[in-house]
Amino acid sequence: MANLKASKKSSVTTEKSRLRNIARKSEIKTTTKKIIEAIAAKDVTTAQTLMRLVESKIARACTKGVVKKETASRKIGRLAKRVAAAARSA
Repeated sequence: MANLKASKKSSVTTEKSRLRNIARKSEIKTTTKKIIEAIAAKDVTTAQTLMRLVESKIARACTKGVVKKETASRKIGRLAKRVAAAARSA
């Protein structure tokens, strides 16, 4: 355990940040799963609205340093490709 006041504060701040980062990643995963389910159910409009939402969440996580830039780009690209294919087939 930290002894100095600044060290104690730093450990508290780090824990808050860790929990916030976990929540952000969880939101991204949950929304991604919802998009995949919507595509499977042939619900293109829901998938497209969720795509906009998850894209902003991933971009926000990228700017906050939760997800790396290339990872964010890859996730957005792969999801967009799936949604676009579903829109074409519908």
